[in-house]
Formats: sequence, C-alpha cells, structure tokens
Amino acid sequence: MGIPVFVFAGLLVHCVFLASIFDIYFTSPLVHGMTPQQTPLPPPGKRLVLFVADGLRADSLYELDSNGTSRAPFLRSILENTGSWGISHTRVPTESRPGHVALIAGFYEDVSAVAKGWKENPVEFDSIFNESKYTWSWGSPDILPMFAKESEDFGAQDAAKLDTWVFDHVKSFFNSSRSNQTLYSALNEEKVVLFLHLLGIDTNGHAHRPNSREYKENIRKVDEGVKEIASMLENFYGNDGKTAFILTSDHGMTDWGSHGAGHPSETLTPLIAWGAGVNYPQRVASQFFEDNFLKEWKLENLKRLDVNQADIAPLMASLIGVPFPLNSVGTLPLEYLNNSAHFKAESMFTNAVQILEQFKVKMTQKKETTLSFLFTPFKPLSDSEQINLLKKTRLYIQQEKYDEAVSLCKTLINLALEGLSYYHTYDRLFLGLSIAMGFVGWTAYVILVIIKTHTNLTKAAQSHDKESTILLYGFAFVGLIIAFFLLIQTCPWTYYVYCLLPVPVWYAVVKELHVIQDLAAYLLSLPVGQSMGFLLICALGIEILVFSFFYRSTLTIGLLVFAGWPVITQLWVQAKTTALIWILLCMLLGIFPLMPVVGREPNIPLVIATGLLTLLISCSSLSSLCKSKNKYMNNEDLKVQFYQMLSIALSTYVVSSTHDSLQNKQGLPVFNQIISWTTLVSSSVLPLLSPTFLFQRLFSILLSLMSTYLLLSTGYEALFPLVLSGLMFVWINMEQEALQQYGLSLKPKLAVFNFSYATDIMQFRQLHLDDVRRSFFFVFFIVTAFFGTGNIASVNSFDPASVYCFLTVFSPFMMGGLLVLKVVIPFVLVSCAFEAVQVTTQLSSKSLFLIVLVISDIMALHFFFLVKDYGSWLDIGASISHYVLVMSLTIFMMLMNGLAQLLTTKKLELSRKTKHHST
Repeated sequence: MGIPVFVFAGLLVHCVFLASIFDIYFTSPLVHGMTPQQTPLPPPGKRLVLFVADGLRADSLYELDSNGTSRAPFLRSILENTGSWGISHTRVPTESRPGHVALIAGFYEDVSAVAKGWKENPVEFDSIFNESKYTWSWGSPDILPMFAKESEDFGAQDAAKLDTWVFDHVKSFFNSSRSNQTLYSALNEEKVVLFLHLLGIDTNGHAHRPNSREYKENIRKVDEGVKEIASMLENFYGNDGKTAFILTSDHGMTDWGSHGAGHPSETLTPLIAWGAGVNYPQRVASQFFEDNFLKEWKLENLKRLDVNQADIAPLMASLIGVPFPLNSVGTLPLEYLNNSAHFKAESMFTNAVQILEQFKVKMTQKKETTLSFLFTPFKPLSDSEQINLLKKTRLYIQQEKYDEAVSLCKTLINLALEGLSYYHTYDRLFLGLSIAMGFVGWTAYVILVIIKTHTNLTKAAQSHDKESTILLYGFAFVGLIIAFFLLIQTCPWTYYVYCLLPVPVWYAVVKELHVIQDLAAYLLSLPVGQSMGFLLICALGIEILVFSFFYRSTLTIGLLVFAGWPVITQLWVQAKTTALIWILLCMLLGIFPLMPVVGREPNIPLVIATGLLTLLISCSSLSSLCKSKNKYMNNEDLKVQFYQMLSIALSTYVVSSTHDSLQNKQGLPVFNQIISWTTLVSSSVLPLLSPTFLFQRLFSILLSLMSTYLLLSTGYEALFPLVLSGLMFVWINMEQEALQQYGLSLKPKLAVFNFSYATDIMQFRQLHLDDVRRSFFFVFFIVTAFFGTGNIASVNSFDPASVYCFLTVFSPFMMGGLLVLKVVIPFVLVSCAFEAVQVTTQLSSKSLFLIVLVISDIMALHFFFLVKDYGSWLDIGASISHYVLVMSLTIFMMLMNGLAQLLTTKKLELSRKTKHHST
C-alpha cells in the first residue's frame, strides 16, 4: 500500500471510528406516536402559575439570616401555613435548558443534544405548555423558545431588573386584559398556564457568587414579586380557589458561581406549591433525612416532601387536568395533592399508562427492525405481564383498594422505565463490538507495516496469487453475508459502515501472514521473560496515559518513573551530571499535576516572578554568548535575543500593570493592550530570525513563546513551560547518550548541530526497540503538556482573567482563540524538542508517526468504551473530548511536526545594505 493510499485509508477509518460514538451513545431516547393520557376525574384547578427562579439554591431560600428571619418572608409563610414544600432533586447536567425540560416536559437530558452544542433539544417533544389550552410566558429568550417559537426582551444590564421586568410585564398584561375582551375570555378559560422565568438570581450568582449580598437581595426581590403576582391573580379571579402556584428552580449553583455538574449545591433546588389542589402543611413530630438541613432551616416539624425534578410535570398536569406530557418519565408525587384517594389512584394509573405507552412504542420499533429469532424481549414486562398489571390495577380501583392500586402503578412505572432503557441500548453491544474489531484490526495492520518497512525482522516473501485471490473472495463473501443480514433488518446506512469496516481491515492483516509468522518467530527466539516484560511495560505505559486523562496525579507517577530511567539503564554511569539534572527536572515537573486546576486561585505575583526569572536566564545566556564570542553568531543574532528579552520584560510589566489597573476598576490600559497584541504577533516571527543551531534556536523559541504565555497566565501555570523546556533540553542530551549504547553517535556534535542542513544529509536508520520508548516519551510529554496545569474542561469553563491583558470586553471567539493558543504553546515546545530528538537520533518521521498511531489507537479503544451518555455536561463532554483528543492525536502530531520543522529549520534574513562597485 503506497503512502497516499495509506494516509487516505487511515483518515477514513478514523473518521468512521470518530463518528460511531454519536450513533452508539448519543441517539435520542425520545419516541413518538403515543396516545395522550389524561386523568378522567375533574381537576381541582383551572390554571397554574409556575415561577422558575433560575439558579436558586434550596439552602439560599430556606435558610434564615443571622438574625433569625427569612430573606423570603412570603414564601416562608406559604410553606408554614398554606402549602407544601420540599427539595427538588435535579439531575446532571445542572443547566438551564435540561432543567426546564425536566420541569415542563418531565424527561431528563436528551444526550443527542450534544450534536447541537447543548443549546436546544434536537427532537421535538411534548410539554405541559403544548397540552394546555393557553400558555403565556415571560422571561429569558434562551428558555422560552424551547417551548414556543417566540422570545421576549428580558430587561436591562442590572441583574435584579431582569426579574422586575418580568413582574412588571405580567401586571401590565393582566391590566390590559380588562380592556381586551378576547384576552380576558382566554385568561378565564380552563387549563391555562402562566410561566414566569426569573433569570436575575442566576445572573447575580455568576457575577457575584451565591453568598454575595447581590444574590441574597435578589431572592428578597423575587419573594416580593411573587407575593405581588399571587395577590394580583387572586383579585383578578375573584379568589375562586382555582389557581395553583408552584415555585421552583431549574438548578442550583456552587459557592464559586458555576453549575453543570453534580455537587449538592447544584442539584438541590427548592419546591414550594400552594393553591388549588395542593396539600396544606403537614405537622410531624420528627422526620429523618441523611442531610441536616431541617435543623439548620428550623423546619423540623413541617413535613418535607422531596421529589425528582421530572416528577413536577405530572404534578402540574394533575392540578389543572391536562394530559401528561407524552415523553414524561416522572412519577406523580401524591403527597402534594389535596384530593380524594380515588383521584390520586386514577392520576397514578394515568401516569403509569402514559409511561407504559412509551415502552410499547419503543419495543415495537425495535421488534420491527430485528429478525424474530434474534429478538430478545424485556422479559419482566412481557405482553401478558402488562395486561395482568393493568387489569389488576383497574380492579383495585373499582374495589376502592386505592393504596394497592397506587402500589401496583409504581411497580409498573419502574418496570416500564427499565424497559425503555433496555430497548434504547439494545444495539449498543453489537455496534460496539463491530467498532472494537475494526480498531484491533487497524492497529494490528499498522504494527505489521512498521515491522515490514522499518525493521530487519522480515524476510522477502514470495507472492502467491492463487492464495490471495481465495482470501479476497472469502472476505468478500463474509462482507456480503453481513450486508444481507443488515438489509433484511432495515438497519440505518451507518450500521453498514460500522459492521463492514472490519472486513477490509482484517483482510489487509491476514494478507500480511508472512510478516506475522516472522514476528512470531522473532518473539519466540527471545527469552520468555524479556518478551513478556516488554509487552507488560508497554501495556502499563499505555494504562498510565489513559489514567492521566482522569487523574492528573498519574502524570506525577509517570514522571517519577522517568526520573529513574537513567538509574535503571547505564546512562547514570555515562553522564552523571546530565542524568542528575534529568532526575531533578522530572521531579520538579511532577509537582504541577498535583496542583489545583488553573483558574480557581489567581497568583499574579508568581507570574511576575516567573517573568523576572525568565529574564534572568536569558540575560545569563546572552552574557555567555557575548563572552564566548561565538563564531556562529553575528550582531544581528544578538539583537534578536535582545529583542526577545525586551519582550519578556514588557510582558512582565503588562501583567503587573493590567492587574493593578483592573483591581482599581480603571479598565484595561490601551498601551498594555497594544503591547500584548504586538508581542503575540512578534513571538511567531522572532524565532525565525535567530540562528538555526540546535540549542540557540530552541532557546529562541522558548523566549518567544514565554513572552506570550506570561500574558495569558494568572497563576502557577506561568512556571510550567519554563520547567517543561528545561526538561526538553536535557532530554535531547539524554537521547544522545542513549544512542551511543547502539554504537551510534551524532556528527556534528550537539553544540554545533544546525537544523537547516541536517535534514538534507541525514541517513535514517532502522527502528530499535528503544525507539518505541522514545515515541512513548513523546506521547507522554504531549499529554503532560495538556494536563499538566488543567483538564479538558479548561477549554469550556476557563477563567476569563487569563485573557485580560488582551481584552476585557466579552468576546467568546476571541477569548476561545487565545485560550487555545495558551493550551498549544506547551505542545509546540514538546514538538520542537522532539524534532531535535528525531533528527539527532536519525529517526524517520514516518516510522515515528506509525508508532504514535499505534499508541494513540490503543488509547482510543480504551476511551471508546469509556464514553458516557449520562452525568453532567462536564462528564459527558469530557468523555467525548478524551476520545476525540486521542483520535486526533496523530493528525495533531503531524501539524505540530510541520510547525516544529518550520520553527527549527527556517531562517529569515534581515535586509542588509549591499555595496555597489562602479566599473
């Protein structure tokens, strides 16, 4: 297979592997075609008012101030005197859209929303709004368009005014209805929903944190607004007792003002209900919960009724008599209802039938696309069991055995939910095994290519056309059988791709049978302990890399092992000083993964100290060059390094000056902004003006990148590239020492090695086992460059303070681009160092690429089975990002390799005056 064909095949295979996770893990669980289910008895209410205080934590609402008073006195009086209360347990991801979907539609996060960037549901769904006769909504346009194709302006810049705007517009709306007979008539109909989305608390929480005065004061204003709206509505409707009120939140918020994950401060939200059909407060002598909130909130004697967030949708449906949302998976919380036992049993039966309808549709869909002899039904809820449970429940209701009927309904709901999950993941194992076979086959083929083209292990093999033809026909026959099998099951076209891909891949593997035989013979010729030890070390190394994506401290363990490398080998004897520095720098770099993720605790003085340290090192370097009168450097080269030193000094000043200016609320100085952007541009040019001798060029690259990195740093991460570069310089020397063990040495020596002509005269050698170790070092350092000071989430939830030297006005694309640059800088340093290792050890870039491809594909297979379709956006997004990152590693490495070659080998000549001689 030629190189262009191999590259094309590799890209195609990896694109299929990458796309597969969205078909296997991220398909929508929603089904359509169910019959709406509605409680047959008259509802207690005619209208429902839903207040959603975005970002309101349960403890922030229920707790008392230091003086023993509530910051929400109206709502406190409601739960003490006229309504029911509890905690609504949200599910991750704790974000606004999935929270509101759970509240109003009754189902949790549709993971296929990942394809739309989590901004909206990719599939149409039913909700309380759809089922009501009329729904009027006021609030944020981010939320309302999910349920109706409309949007509203939601206030001015002051966050508290966002809620004031809503309350004012609701009052104005009802006042205007008195002079609009059509509107007035509509408002007096049954099955009316009024939805008030209050965004101010969430906004203040992000800006000032939940423990701030602004956040707490916003709660007080919401309480006052709810009181006014409730009073106005009661007067408008003549106190008819037909209005039900519910106040809750879509999610909570951490102490540092974020949400999305599963911390209790994010998942525990308040729920207060009162009005038509809602139970009055229930006094109890004692009650037990695992938390201690009741004592803290002074609510020990008022019964706390906790629910899951999706349970609120069926509660609202029961209160005003609308059909339950078709895709709801919530269970009706009966203790909130103030109605007869008959009404409760009928409502619960409606709830059970509504969820069972979803199960039946899902089962039918799967049954129609699976061969009858292969279909495995969900046995706990077979057709006969469904009929039996429904008949028995209906009989209990007729016999007025309402408690037994409710108990059976809950059993039926639980079984139906288990069955829904069973059929939704029905094909996951089948598709996962197909992709895994493709992964293993492709990795095996790449290993065979490495052995065949870059080692001396194989012998020249005779071609057998007859055997090759039989082999081709055999695999073609297998492919036809698979295609026919998929065709008669009317599978999607993507299933053909995933299931047929392993066929040509494994054909390519089996075709290289002679290489496999030569490899087996070589391994058998080695001592058993040596070959098993090598495989064990490889497996352990890859596992360390995989674990480092989840536990940054694993990188520290790896670096400590690296520190022992010279001691295990003979390098300690060959070069004690170099080995000692290597050990010291490995241990020093190993500290960074143990530090907290960047962004939580800024430390500007440390950034300034790092700038001064870099300046000191560059001054020392420049002084040494001047004293030695290096014949390979001229005055222009010295000027370049001086400019880089000046750039470091200016960056350090800008960081300090900007921090002071922002702290004094004076904004970003224009001069600082100009210097920052000028430094960013110049840092990509100055290395190309420096000499192309190995260490001088690499040091020039470091200085240029550090000047930009300092401007993007807010804490200890400023030291990271400096320590990493130091280790890279020592690594280059260590590899030279290791090369001598094979009787090879570099000519010319490292001190005068010139990148610009080395690639032209270099004779590349065949691979040794030690080259696998070199490639692993490279991959490990790349992973360390990424996770050394943060994690995958840092790209999505970073501290905007890191870009304040460049801009302070919110600009997501500009800020995101600067963050990506910050992440890439350590990569560039590692890539440039490895470019030096590759060239100075006479290692072919193609062979390196193939080894890294094998390592990354083995890691990718791990991450394929670790992809999550549940949990927080952070968990789901991180699992996808891990997989995508590793799948893209080879492509990214090729790009970094090209950039490294540009930065190390090219030199821009400054224009010089030439003398003209007259004749």
